[in-house]
Amino acid sequence: MKPEKNKSLTYKQAGVDIDAGDAMVDQIKHLCARTYGPRVLGKWGGFAGLFRLDFNEKIFARNYKEPVLIACTDGVGTKIKVAAEMKKYDTIGIDLVAMSVNDLIVQGGEPLFFLDYLAVHKLDPAITTQMVKGISDGCVESGAALLGGETAEMPAVYAPGEFDMAGFAVGVVERKNILDGSAVELGDSVIGLASSGLHSNGYALVRHICFDKLGLTADTIIPEFNCTLGEELLRPTRIYVKSVLGVLNKYKRSQVIKAMCHITGGGLPGNLPRVLPDGLAVKIKRDAWTVPPIFKYLQKHGPVDVEEMFNVFNMGIGYVLVARPKFTRSIMTHLRGLGEQPCFLGKIKKAANGSQVEWA
Repeated sequence: MKPEKNKSLTYKQAGVDIDAGDAMVDQIKHLCARTYGPRVLGKWGGFAGLFRLDFNEKIFARNYKEPVLIACTDGVGTKIKVAAEMKKYDTIGIDLVAMSVNDLIVQGGEPLFFLDYLAVHKLDPAITTQMVKGISDGCVESGAALLGGETAEMPAVYAPGEFDMAGFAVGVVERKNILDGSAVELGDSVIGLASSGLHSNGYALVRHICFDKLGLTADTIIPEFNCTLGEELLRPTRIYVKSVLGVLNKYKRSQVIKAMCHITGGGLPGNLPRVLPDGLAVKIKRDAWTVPPIFKYLQKHGPVDVEEMFNVFNMGIGYVLVARPKFTRSIMTHLRGLGEQPCFLGKIKKAANGSQVEWA
């Protein structure tokens, strides 16, 4: 609407609706509050969130003598384009939480709290509430308090229907229990945990194959998936927090688990070397697990070379643990009891020709 000459302008006329922002805040209060525990202090609506570092009190699963904070941040990449096309926003927040908390637990920590940043073209309280609902769900699943966040309405930056999101997680670990891979040695076992599919990586290639090359739409039914393409592509990233902490707590963090790895962009070849000492490698059995249909579909219709597939996608393995070999069977049994689908990927060996990931 073009303002009349000499008539006072409003922020809303410039593209930002303060009233919509206030309405959105009212709708998400309970979504944040459901993630709170006794460590969250203060009332809703402050300029910053307050979290009590009472590491020696009984509300923690264990006491911390020398607590070290862990922090990480991430987004969900162009998976948000699929959510926007499907107009389905209630799961993308789970991905946002997962990408950070799964990184955080790699070094043995437990999540404490999470913060989000949402940037949109125009604030729609109903849509934003869906996004925050997913974030809240992810925080509940990972045991993190949704301590705060920020929503920015920027019509000059984002086109209609476009948005972006980022997340920030903070956790804690006992200093002596930090896992950095330095304890990994010859003969250690490598255990993989199943992914739910693509998780939140490689979507530039996925979208190019499915939408640009094949001309599919999000509501195209793919028989191999038993659902629509959009439903498969929006399948949320798995959160491994409870299972991983369950294993660490069972074995009292006593060097039974030597290292862990979150399999994100770069796949197994790109991420496993990050937690392996120089001179050591892992020989992975490719037939140790069943590759989910989405990856076979992309490989076929790209077409994409198998090496490229493994260099881009998780290929069905979303998380990896390196453990003392004599505990392998016990760990896998415990993981199954926690609802995981673990598989024995291989063993640690001496690296040949500088490569730290080999295939059997």
